[in-house]
Amino acid sequence: MFRTLPRACMSLFRSAALVPLALGALVLAGTAEARADFRVCNGTQSLVGGAIGYRTAEGWVTEGWWQIPANSCATLIEGQLGSRYYYLYAEDASGGGRWAGNINMCVADNEFRIVGVEDCFARGFQRVGFKEYDTGRQGSWMVQLSDAPEAPESQN
Repeated sequence: MFRTLPRACMSLFRSAALVPLALGALVLAGTAEARADFRVCNGTQSLVGGAIGYRTAEGWVTEGWWQIPANSCATLIEGQLGSRYYYLYAEDASGGGRWAGNINMCVADNEFRIVGVEDCFARGFQRVGFKEYDTGRQGSWMVQLSDAPEAPESQN
């Protein structure tokens, strides 16, 4: 993708005023391609561990743990999203908080991929409440985790 520039052009890049412009153009060229993913962004000052749940042909699946450093994002599912509903559970690595819901699914202490959401304890897993996200069948989705409490969901 990168080509060597002729010597005459190299002197242009020595100018302090042109280097940021050239780097900005390279960054923009690299981000022109649209991505479709399920991403989680951590807007807190702590490391967060995240797990995701979704439905596949083999049944319900949960996967984790993604380490999401403070003020950064992680892609939990790469590519075009195939389902309407996804489920997320996240917790502060220091035990300071969690982002949960009322949909019970299985998780493990270490990296995991678990098929099925029944009998978590009997199968040697833990059961936690995941929060449901209705993507409306959009190809990509982003969840922002913050220290601020979320508005309660309506119970209609």
